[in-house]
Amino acid sequence: MPAQTLPRRSQVPVQYTWNAPSVYPSPEAWAAELRGVAASLPEFTARQGHLGDGAGALADAVEARDDLACRTGRLVMYARMSHSVDTADPAAARMEAEAAGLLGRVRAAVAFVEPEILALGREQIERWMEAEPRLRIYAHYFDDLFRRAAHLRSAEVEELLGLLADPFAGPEATASMLTNADMRFRSARASDGSELEVTQGTIDKILAEPDREARRTAWESYHDGYLALKNTLASNLLTSVRQNVFQMRARRHRSTLEAALFESNVPVEVFHNVVQVFRSNLPVWHRYWAVRRRALGVETLCPYDVWAPLTRERPTVTYEQAVDWISAGLAPLGREYVEVLRRGCLEERWVDVYPNQGKTAGAFSYGSPGTYPFIVMSFDGTIFSLGTLAHELGHSMHSYLTWKTQPMIYSDYSLFVAEVASNFHQAMVRAYLLREQSDRALQIAVIEEAMSNLHRYLFIMPTLARFELEVHERAERGEGLSADDMIGLLADLFAEGYGGQMQFDRERVGIAWATFMHLYTDYYVYQYTTGISAASALARRILSAVPGAVEGYLQMLSAGSSVYPLEALRLAGVDMTTPGPVQDAFALLSEMVDRLAGLLEV
Repeated sequence: MPAQTLPRRSQVPVQYTWNAPSVYPSPEAWAAELRGVAASLPEFTARQGHLGDGAGALADAVEARDDLACRTGRLVMYARMSHSVDTADPAAARMEAEAAGLLGRVRAAVAFVEPEILALGREQIERWMEAEPRLRIYAHYFDDLFRRAAHLRSAEVEELLGLLADPFAGPEATASMLTNADMRFRSARASDGSELEVTQGTIDKILAEPDREARRTAWESYHDGYLALKNTLASNLLTSVRQNVFQMRARRHRSTLEAALFESNVPVEVFHNVVQVFRSNLPVWHRYWAVRRRALGVETLCPYDVWAPLTRERPTVTYEQAVDWISAGLAPLGREYVEVLRRGCLEERWVDVYPNQGKTAGAFSYGSPGTYPFIVMSFDGTIFSLGTLAHELGHSMHSYLTWKTQPMIYSDYSLFVAEVASNFHQAMVRAYLLREQSDRALQIAVIEEAMSNLHRYLFIMPTLARFELEVHERAERGEGLSADDMIGLLADLFAEGYGGQMQFDRERVGIAWATFMHLYTDYYVYQYTTGISAASALARRILSAVPGAVEGYLQMLSAGSSVYPLEALRLAGVDMTTPGPVQDAFALLSEMVDRLAGLLEV
């Protein structure tokens, strides 16, 4: 949909917007709560130096800290959601900045807690857990805290590191404002000479159009927009990387990779498994590029052909039909699971459904304990949007069950497991549609959506993971990197992945790192690959009616951070410390390529 036809935020029907009043009745109420939390900080910091007064004092402190975290998390969520659905709204931008400032102050205020707990020693904590029932739910938290002891610093240093949360949020916020609010792209040109507006909200739709000229000019315009700011964007991302290096050194880790994975108790071998299995399976991608080239009937395949439709028939689906099909696909998980999901989509307004002017690109699930697990997306009636909705609902149901089951201390879950539920949803819904819907055009569309997702998770993300590791390692060694260096590095990695099957412009392909906000969360992207691999394994168990598979999966969703992520996945029946699940995901990719080639008869 061209940008000029997108509705203003105020024009979007309320039933298709996220339920902001369920969190705070008004922005004024949000502001009052922000002031209230800020005013409560001196009372909390008065506890400093007194956690050793007894088991009761410790229990009071950790409960008060959890309450602060809950209140602050809700404030931050409301502000970020408000900004995401309308990035041009200055009031929402101010709210997000104020929330980030408060978050830094809260982190600084509570920073003394963990050093004081560590100073008490494990034996004292264990005695106090026996004496004080309120402390017993913190057993795993205390275990993890003492595991991390070697990388925690003094109360004074921890306070300083907490205060860095606000200024260290700058690079990601700058990238978001540059790319979502300020960046402009020249119009694309269709084969009939008409112009198409290129925006963050329209680029994916144009790239999925059958008109190759529209795809080419849109893809070039989009990447040229980033290239025009390549030096600023490179400097900004490298600032984030250097922050990671600083944090790594401040916490005395040997590498940024080790530091990032240590937080979830994941060995670095899991990351390296992803890269090694990916590289060994590149021939599968080379075969897919050849299938796609023949299906499109082009002499040479280009990057803007990756999302092109392979048939003239393009099935469409309404939002309500998408909810119905997703519900049917997830029926093996039980009636209660499906009823919660349907109510969230159709009654409780979990989903901010349609695009509008200023809405951030992409899709995400976000909430906080005590709120609904909201979703921001731009539904456009395609099978791809159905897949996106299913994906984000996986995140939201994961959050819903965690918040329903776990206390505040375990109400979050690691990024390592975050992409499992989302991809599991997509796998289950695809299996249902391929089994129950015999229409050839729909089957091809479902496989196209699957291949687009697999392309993202088993090609783009491991490629970005290799790029991210190299950039961080160069920064750790103190080596300089320019925008052109980063572009050249990523272009080389993509060239290996394309295997001579793709004709591409090195600069436009190489700037792709600037188009992914994910790189501002260090070592996030490899977890897309582990996530889809675990999800595929779990879906296969449930679809094969393995005894206990459903119960194990729901147990994993309900665990939150009460166990380590690798243990949570073992509860569901998959071991991610081995390369097996990643290798099996590539075997699924190979099957999809064969099935698509058969349907297309190429």
